[in-house]
Amino acid sequence: MKPLIFATRNIHKEAEIHEILGKRNPFMTLLDINFTDELPEEQKTLAGNALQKARYLRRALGVNCFADDTGLEVDALNGAPGILSARFAGVGCRPEDNTYKLLGVMGGHSNRAARFRCVIALLYNHREYTFTGVVEGELLQAPRGDGGFGYDGIFRPAGHVLTFAEMSPEQKNAISHRGIAARALAEFLKQY
Repeated sequence: MKPLIFATRNIHKEAEIHEILGKRNPFMTLLDINFTDELPEEQKTLAGNALQKARYLRRALGVNCFADDTGLEVDALNGAPGILSARFAGVGCRPEDNTYKLLGVMGGHSNRAARFRCVIALLYNHREYTFTGVVEGELLQAPRGDGGFGYDGIFRPAGHVLTFAEMSPEQKNAISHRGIAARALAEFLKQY
C-alpha cells in the first residue's frame, strides 16, 4: 500500500496534523519524499485551492493524498485576507509581515470579529472528499504569545482568554480550525 501524502512543506501544519492523526493514520509530507514542484493555488476559494493542490500531487505521483488551505477571514475587511492569508503582505513575505500588515490595515476598526477557516481535501481511492473546520474569534491590537505560527498571536478564539500563540499545542488543536478539519479526516480514515 502506498503511503498517504500530505501536500505541504510547512512544518507547523505537519506537526498539528500529526498530533491529531497520530500513529493510526501515518502520512508523509513533500519534504519527506523530496517533492520540489510548486503546488498551484489559483482558485477563488479555500476548498478550490486545497483540491487543486491535492489533484496536482495525485497526477504527479499517483498516490492517495491530502492538502489543506487555510484563511483568516476578518469581518471589517469583508472576509479578507481569506485565501490570500499566507501572501497578504506580498509573495515571499514572512508570517510576521502578514500580521503587522493586517494590524495596520485594521487600524482603529472597532469590529475585530474574525474567523479561521481550514479546508482539507482528500483524494483517496480515486474519490475526492473535503473536511472543513471553522473557529470564530477576534483580533487583538498586538500579538501575544510565543507559540503557534502565522496570525496565531493576534487571534483569540471566542470564549477563551488566551490567543492561539499562548496556548499549548494540545489546547490549540482541541479547538482550532485545522484541528476540527483534521479530526473529521481522521474519523473518515478509520473506515479504511
